[in-house]
Amino acid sequence: MRVLITGASGFVGAHLRRYLLRQTTWELVGTVYPEPPPATADPRERLIALDLRDQAAVQTTLLEVQPEAVIHLAAQSHVPTAYADPWATLENNIRGQLNLLEACVRLQLSPRFLVIGSGEEYGRAAPEALPLREEQPLRPENPYSVSKVAQDVLGYQYFISYGLPVVRVRPFNHVGPGQSPRFVLPAFASQIARIEAGQQEPVLRVGNLTPARDFTDVRDVVRAYHLALTQGRPGEVYNVASGVPRTIQSLLDALLALARLPIRVEVDPERYRPADVPLIYGSAEALRRDTGWEPQLPFEQTVCEVLAEWREQVTGIRSP
Repeated sequence: MRVLITGASGFVGAHLRRYLLRQTTWELVGTVYPEPPPATADPRERLIALDLRDQAAVQTTLLEVQPEAVIHLAAQSHVPTAYADPWATLENNIRGQLNLLEACVRLQLSPRFLVIGSGEEYGRAAPEALPLREEQPLRPENPYSVSKVAQDVLGYQYFISYGLPVVRVRPFNHVGPGQSPRFVLPAFASQIARIEAGQQEPVLRVGNLTPARDFTDVRDVVRAYHLALTQGRPGEVYNVASGVPRTIQSLLDALLALARLPIRVEVDPERYRPADVPLIYGSAEALRRDTGWEPQLPFEQTVCEVLAEWREQVTGIRSP
């Protein structure tokens, strides 16, 4: 099967490609933007440069690739960046997916199409509504989550209107090796690694530590995407979630317990968001029912691996 993966060089895309090359015999075509495509050694995959906002270029690419499946990962996913420039996030995330769906319709292609939403779509919910299930009303609270609601319902609209076999997923927070330090776990881990190496004073600056989130290792998440794509029911939407809420404070505590020297924590009000949902976690019961997916990697392992990765990046020395 020939599969088109957008955002193929990103955090999730890189993990997904590695997983699919190990677990399937698929041929992968990945899109990257704006950087030139990185070299790839596996003959079953190739990477191409593509601006998904360019409708003509998207249609030309789909005509050439003729994908039997599309996994649409490409998105601006950093919430503070979305607040700083809301329209750039909305345009990038909505127009890119719209161009892909329109190209499928115009070219009379009918690939299995995986739309990546977000647990952020739900916004804040009453305690009795937790864990969140797919029928929960959507109340997005930031420009990023608004864009994800649009992608989500756009996918459903093309399933209803044109019969495209669209499967939607709403992943909650995912973490793991390779994630940008703009996100909370690697942001903390990178600071700890620099402090241990003497490159930063022994002070770790943080934002709001009270929110609780549902964290899943990215390697479990990409396995969920594969299962949703191949076994999920077109038209349906599935949460990808651990079902366990963890406060940002607990992430910090787990990392500090691994630190090699004492570190003082300082709260930086500049790191606070205009709105922060206090508690959110989801149920993956529907995904489990239809595909058998369960998260497998312990959270403690993820934390250790992320910190080890940043120690190696800072010092150049690989941990034993």
